[in-house]
Amino acid sequence: MKKAIKNIAQMMHQADPEACFAFEFWDGDVIRFGAVPQVTLRLKTKSCARSIIGRGFLGFGESYMEGDLDIESDLQELLRIGLAIDFSNYRLSFRQKFRQRILALLNQDTLWRAPKNIFYHYDRKDEFYALYLDKTMTYSCAYFKNPDDSLEQAQLNKYEHIARKLLLKPNESLLDIGCGWGGMLIYAAQKYGITGVGNTLSQNQYEYANHKIRELGLQNQLKVLYQDYRHLSGKFDKVVSIGMFEHVGKKFINVFFQKVSDLLKTGGLGLLHTIGKDTPSTSDAWTLNYVFPGSYLPALHEIAHEIGKTGFSILDVENLRLHYAKTLEKWIENYERNIEKVRELFDEAFLKRWRLFLNSSAAGFKYGESRLFQVLFSKGSNNSLPITRAHVYIE
Repeated sequence: MKKAIKNIAQMMHQADPEACFAFEFWDGDVIRFGAVPQVTLRLKTKSCARSIIGRGFLGFGESYMEGDLDIESDLQELLRIGLAIDFSNYRLSFRQKFRQRILALLNQDTLWRAPKNIFYHYDRKDEFYALYLDKTMTYSCAYFKNPDDSLEQAQLNKYEHIARKLLLKPNESLLDIGCGWGGMLIYAAQKYGITGVGNTLSQNQYEYANHKIRELGLQNQLKVLYQDYRHLSGKFDKVVSIGMFEHVGKKFINVFFQKVSDLLKTGGLGLLHTIGKDTPSTSDAWTLNYVFPGSYLPALHEIAHEIGKTGFSILDVENLRLHYAKTLEKWIENYERNIEKVRELFDEAFLKRWRLFLNSSAAGFKYGESRLFQVLFSKGSNNSLPITRAHVYIE
């Protein structure tokens, strides 16, 4: 068992000979690369090693949550080297791959299952999310116009970036599919004078967003519904979806875009802001089990295919990969600064689960396959739109 773990360490060293790291074993044995390790992986038990060998990243994550392994110093450095050898798919047996497929099938975002999937991640108490998000309670990639932008400023930058792409105007109607805590709707109402509707399957988000709307005196302009996107109705000038599409699921990508088509007026603009990948790949089992059940990160061509098939015209595609990496770094800083408050709310296993989730996500954007796409499209051809992007970037 130890030999197999040492083989993994050797593979990591071969993938990046400059990396300095160490593995410590339950019997005191150590394998070290480089003079001063940037990170040390401490394996406390043989069963932990067995779980890693047999179950890959799923076994690694479970062992970390259960306290059977420790990571000293730079967790993201360990994740970076792991990504270099594609450890999330390391030696997955046919049985493991089959179990992943079954798990994905069981957690598909059907009308019955979707609320349960959303509840699992998003209904952990607003006070928990407030510990690492900014004051706007925005839980998606920010936009850093300047390196020293605060997290809150970068999230407001993101809303403005999207508003400009959508060419928002006073009195237009905006639908925000999967509106979270309502940040985009509130920004667009205050800055651009739109009327808007949002939806969410999180009871916490629904209550928070509507309370905030009333608190700001925007109840005559905005409302948030506790409703599945498949049940939305009406016609809107503009449609946006920010960080929700990852929860739609591969099977329902076409359903999503057909629904957007039904809701968007002819000639209207839509913007999809979603995590995705350049090419298709399976979601790792740890994330599906412990963070985002039912999730699927689509490849760009899968998005483009369904957009075109539905009759939309793609106007612009932007990849904000490094913006999301920086957003996650800000969240990690906030999370670690408030770690004792997290500990008051949840047990140690949960604390470690969320730490691994945030850090593995950041590593995925910096070193792995994760991308953040903003795809702008119109319903049919619209010849009255600007033919350059100047309106997006002009100060």
